[in-house]
Amino acid sequence: MNGGIYRSANAAPDGEPPRSEDGVYRSAYAAPAGEPPRPEDGVTLISVDAQLPGVAAVEDQALPPEQLPPPEEQSTTSASAMMAVASFVSRIIGFVRNALIGITLGSYIGSAFTSAQFLPGQIYELLLGGILSSVLVPLLVRRRKSDADGGLEFTRKLLTFAVVSLGIATVLVVVAAPAITWIQAGNDKPAYNALVTDFAYWILPIIFFTGLSAMIGAVLNTRGHFAAPTWAPILNSLVVIAACGVFIVSFGTDKNLQPEDVSGLQIAVMGGGLLLGMVAQALGLLPALRKVGFSWKWRWDPRSLGLREIGQLAGWMLCYVAANQIAVFVVVRILNRVAGEDSASVLAFNNVFLLVTMAHGIIGVSVMTALLPKMSAAAADGRHAEVSADLSRAIRLVTVALAPISVVYGVLAAPISVTLFQGGAFDNGDALATGKVLVVAAFAVIPLSISQLCTYAFYSLQGNRTAALINLPVVAVRIAAYFVLAEVLKASLSAAGMTAANAISYAVSALISLAVLRRKIGRLNLGSVAVALIKVVVAAAIAAALGLLVVRLLPGAGSPSGRGEAIVQLIAGGAVILLAYLGAALALRVSEVSQVIGMVRRRIGR
Repeated sequence: MNGGIYRSANAAPDGEPPRSEDGVYRSAYAAPAGEPPRPEDGVTLISVDAQLPGVAAVEDQALPPEQLPPPEEQSTTSASAMMAVASFVSRIIGFVRNALIGITLGSYIGSAFTSAQFLPGQIYELLLGGILSSVLVPLLVRRRKSDADGGLEFTRKLLTFAVVSLGIATVLVVVAAPAITWIQAGNDKPAYNALVTDFAYWILPIIFFTGLSAMIGAVLNTRGHFAAPTWAPILNSLVVIAACGVFIVSFGTDKNLQPEDVSGLQIAVMGGGLLLGMVAQALGLLPALRKVGFSWKWRWDPRSLGLREIGQLAGWMLCYVAANQIAVFVVVRILNRVAGEDSASVLAFNNVFLLVTMAHGIIGVSVMTALLPKMSAAAADGRHAEVSADLSRAIRLVTVALAPISVVYGVLAAPISVTLFQGGAFDNGDALATGKVLVVAAFAVIPLSISQLCTYAFYSLQGNRTAALINLPVVAVRIAAYFVLAEVLKASLSAAGMTAANAISYAVSALISLAVLRRKIGRLNLGSVAVALIKVVVAAAIAAALGLLVVRLLPGAGSPSGRGEAIVQLIAGGAVILLAYLGAALALRVSEVSQVIGMVRRRIGR
């Protein structure tokens, strides 16, 4: 858990432009760069010849038909519709899953569980995730086109090598679990750190099954089969939901549960449930391999895979990924340090992160999907003025579209958090603490999408190295902000502070990227962007003021004590905010409003 089509020089022979007809594949993660990746988030459609090194894609993307390869299993139209439906269902079930984890374990124990839950995603991304996305899948596609057997033997050898490598790495990581969790846990209570380690013993083997699932999904996608990789993550979430149900029925819920009181059986139910979910996801893909006619036979021949070439191609990607994962280790350690001190900690941070990426996935990716093919075509032909015009238009559209969502998150943070997350061991105080984090996250939504837009512009220009180099100072700023805010803020505001640090780093990324892009492609017409931004700020301020007024007059006055009050505030406040924003934007003649509505409607319709 970070969207759109990515172009990479690694995906086409030297001197040749990328080709969208080379096919599609899926990346295992759905998080913006620098955010904690989560294996259970599932798989995401991306162009195989267009992946950013180390940048995870945002879930919820449906490519235009002209971007998809000739189908072998289903028509392009039905594939796109199926993926859109699966993405929507996956988001809903994913929210249920994460809410149930909090309801089952509470904020304190849930933070220990979430800390361990991050680890397999972080380590997998370092071991294989980025290499798979930027190097291995394009190789699979090329060998499928060039080899007489359709790349069958090469794919068997690659899968064999991946399985062995992942198996060895997983065993080593599990053995080293105490050292790894010591780095990440950081709490001054030994019992809490020990609980993170105990969860990790169950959860770290997910690394193997995550890699297996990703590799199988890549093989299926290069053969035109999209259904199984799209729906398998839902099976994963259902298993985790079932594990939460077993825990609640067997042990009940207890907000006051302490780390030293968590039994081995309780750890096994939750940790084992998370592991079984990923096992189910991987095994659920095997029948689809047979359906596309792929027979997996053991072929141990690593020398024939060109590992030296793979290593050279993966260099910048590894730099990108390593920097991002260091930031993840730092933020989780800082939040674990204050876990149990009446603070919104790792669990709240993760829940809010899901809401931020959802907004970006629905709106930001919709705009990118519509504009990026045109930008990429113009870049390939050297028409940089058109790239500049399209980028500035995309920034205006994203800003206009995300502004009301940011207002909703900021004004209605408490009722949103109570509605989605309160229950069981996650009480009203925990939900309201999560709401404080969401208020800060409201200011991260737009900078995130703009920074991602700039990154996609670099990849339309085949600027992999540039994007990786820009990421280094951005991550440095993010980590520095983590430490500074952790020192100046009290424990109860730590998660909000870490979210603010992310927002700052997104803004820095956007500013640096725009400055570099201006040198590469010329003027970006930022004057029109500034005018649109001023109008948006005025419209958003009007909507926020009216929304706050309405919420203050309702029962609960912005701090609902239960779901009933929260839902009333959401319905009334949300309607006022959206209508006020649209009215003000139209009165201010913000032309992008109607364009965004059309794009989103077409996306939903597709």
